[in-house]
Amino acid sequence: MRPVGAVDHAILEWLRKEMGDSLMSTVRTLPSIPVPPDSFEARRNQYYSTKILKEMLGDVPQDAMRLLGVTDKDLCIPILTYVFGEAQVGGTAAVVSLARLRQEHYGLAPDRPMLLERLRKESLHELGHTFGLFHCPSRDCVMHLSNTVMDVDIRGRDFCRGCQTVVASKTGAERRG
Repeated sequence: MRPVGAVDHAILEWLRKEMGDSLMSTVRTLPSIPVPPDSFEARRNQYYSTKILKEMLGDVPQDAMRLLGVTDKDLCIPILTYVFGEAQVGGTAAVVSLARLRQEHYGLAPDRPMLLERLRKESLHELGHTFGLFHCPSRDCVMHLSNTVMDVDIRGRDFCRGCQTVVASKTGAERRG
């Protein structure tokens, strides 16, 4: 896991543990990298996630199975108003943004437990894409498509059995429970 720009250390530590438990893998937090200046889209006041991914790919540790970037910046891609994250399907890297997962983005009071739960879901979702998963039709699966933060809230927090089988085949982790 790698912070992109300034990210709350406590959030990163919590996420490191959650991803390790969920993927039954060792997860380490690498030093932060700066947000690539050329990723800023001034007319949108957002950051182009694909450019951040490209920057991350230039510095993936050789012993890393996957690299998850975490940023506080609001992300976008040209064809969508915003994204919660982006990943290389079947690739090495993914990035997630805290910006639209925060209640404050919607003019509401901060809610740290909600932020953390949303971050967990989005991180697993984007990492799922790196393992070759596409959007799952099951609403109970973390791989279900989320167009809004409400969609993030109502979808499942873990992979469904089918998606977990794919992830386990790539990580060597056996399904729990």
